[in-house]
Amino acid sequence: MCRLRYGSADAKPARTDITLSGFASGLVRVILTSPTEVAKVRLQTQTQAQAQAQVRAQLQAQAQCWRSSASCPALPVTLGSGPKYRGPLHCLATVAREEGLRGLYKGSSALLLRDSFSFATYFLSYSILCEWLAPTGRSQPDVLGVLMAGGCAGVLAWAVATPMDVIKSRLQADGQGGQRFRGLLHCLVASVREEGPRVLFKGLALNCCRAFPVNMVVFVTYEAVLRLTGTLLK
Repeated sequence: MCRLRYGSADAKPARTDITLSGFASGLVRVILTSPTEVAKVRLQTQTQAQAQAQVRAQLQAQAQCWRSSASCPALPVTLGSGPKYRGPLHCLATVAREEGLRGLYKGSSALLLRDSFSFATYFLSYSILCEWLAPTGRSQPDVLGVLMAGGCAGVLAWAVATPMDVIKSRLQADGQGGQRFRGLLHCLVASVREEGPRVLFKGLALNCCRAFPVNMVVFVTYEAVLRLTGTLLK
């Protein structure tokens, strides 16, 4: 982008360039991460979904029995012999077989909105914080500054990402025991109507607690590798 706009790849990018680059990286990332996100959510929620589906089926069978006979004995509610998905690859194969390619990209619209805006926030905030924390006369902060900038950038990115992350997870989990949501907008409206606006920020505190230390390490490693490769290439 710097080569196209300024004629040199070594030119310092403007904040607009950093924002657009982060936004674009979020868009591209969806192509690779959507199937793995589907597998992750399905594996995390399959026990609860399986139990609910089995209880619902057995209650329906019991209701039919009651309608046909007054002396129908109660049916025991039992769980199945095992989970539907045995692992990530089995989950992906099962989803592809049962729901087609669209099943692997279920919730990708929410994922697209989540990653594009959160990555734009992520890289822009890191760049701005590095400028603020850099000592006078230097363009880059010291290690402590990079740690703080990386941690804060991760928290800000997740603050932007969490609402769409909630919707994305609900769309990807949908379909286990019956499809509930017709799409992103329907899921968003139904979730807010049933649980209030706070539902969009479920897990925000946990995401931020995780994001701060993780992104401290990410950016310190990133800066160290940049400096190492720069030294080796000289």
